[in-house]
Amino acid sequence: MNALTVAQMREADRRAIEDFGVPGVVLMENAGRGAAHIALDMLSEVSEPRAVILSGRGNNGGDGFVVARHLANAGVDVSVRVLAPLADIKGDARTNLEIIRKMGLDVRELVLPDEREGLVQELSATSLIVDALLGTGAKGEVRNPFRTAVELINAAERPVLAVDVPSGLDGDTGLPLGPCVTAERTATFAAAKTGLVASGAARFVGQLTIVDIGMPRAILVECDDD
Repeated sequence: MNALTVAQMREADRRAIEDFGVPGVVLMENAGRGAAHIALDMLSEVSEPRAVILSGRGNNGGDGFVVARHLANAGVDVSVRVLAPLADIKGDARTNLEIIRKMGLDVRELVLPDEREGLVQELSATSLIVDALLGTGAKGEVRNPFRTAVELINAAERPVLAVDVPSGLDGDTGLPLGPCVTAERTATFAAAKTGLVASGAARFVGQLTIVDIGMPRAILVECDDD
């Protein structure tokens, strides 16, 4: 199957939910669980694994919350830092945020650049950084607080797993939107995005894995033919 554009993938998500009745929260669960399996593979040789998950307010952040739950269940020491007021998180992402808060995970809002030094220390001490900041819908120049977060992720020189796309990468063109996360691995969902396989994108994407999220195959085939 060919890579899909961001618009094609958005339409596939819509059809799965509205036409086939697959709940969005199920798609998010499958995405986050698949990404967590990749994270655990990256941590497999670490004796006392720690992970810092950086999340935004949208569905990409929600995927990160699912990753956090599965990593914690596997015995990983997990911290979740959200670059948005927790009260602003809605929908399926909110559902998964509430789950990890009830689990007692270390979850809090992160205010940048005010808390820059604290984040620097956390990232330098972790075994894995999970980038769930910006999804495929990101357009235009990356601005703060995400700009600062992306710069600190790269400066930490720790293994990075990008969720769906590396934050700061245009999902259609593969061009950086200013600073862009340099990932060791990227877990993308349902189908590759055109930007992930574009010329020059590999240095940001690293090893690309397509995670099956349970989307009916007929939808992907039809979107691919459009």
